[in-house]
Amino acid sequence: MVSHTQAEQPHWMTPLVTVTPRLEQEFRYDQYFETLPSDKSLNNYGAGKGLELIPSENTEVILGMPPYIERNTKPAVDAFGDWPAFLFKYRLLSANEQNGNYIVTAFLQTGLPTGAAAFTTNAYVVQPTIAFGKGWGIFDFQMTLSQQYPLGSNGAETKFGKPVLWNTTLQLLGWDVMWPEVELNETWWPDGPLEGKIQTYVTPGVIFGRFPIYGRLKLVVGAGYQFAVSPESPAFKNNVVLTMRTPF
Repeated sequence: MVSHTQAEQPHWMTPLVTVTPRLEQEFRYDQYFETLPSDKSLNNYGAGKGLELIPSENTEVILGMPPYIERNTKPAVDAFGDWPAFLFKYRLLSANEQNGNYIVTAFLQTGLPTGAAAFTTNAYVVQPTIAFGKGWGIFDFQMTLSQQYPLGSNGAETKFGKPVLWNTTLQLLGWDVMWPEVELNETWWPDGPLEGKIQTYVTPGVIFGRFPIYGRLKLVVGAGYQFAVSPESPAFKNNVVLTMRTPF
């Protein structure tokens, strides 16, 4: 069933930061090494990734893991962050490389404020997303547009706002196993304490895979460098992104 489902969609690589509109089945582990505006460091182990499953045709479920975060400030803080517990994908339209090379998918993600006081948003978050992509030969782009909605009765909406997130990836395929890419990652706050602010990051990177291990099991590894380009005060100045995935 999984093979049949994936045969009906493009076979691009999942980007470093942008959530792919493709349906994937894998275990994923990422690490972030951020430089904060104060020049202190923040290391994120796991980055909220986890197990991705295709339980039925046209659907995917992602079960995330709470990230473990180390912040090198005074005082230093080492603790778990909020839990991106669940992401559901429903593929609306798709065609593989022989029949149009495109895909459109709807997401719904939930986040729980289970993190330590230093890292939590103190808000339950629901994030609907529309994602799409199109390919031409060895080139493809993948894009997502979403908005986060905080839930709760503790003033979460006023404190958190309802940020709009836009991610776009331009990607090439080289030598069957190398996927150089560049991503544009942008967040805009239409309300809340950061009303009117926009943060924009550019993330060049490269991903290698899918290397066969056994049967359907494969290996994917990649790295990228994310840096702020907007004039707004960024959440971090730059970020080294590492990823490892085992599609199956």
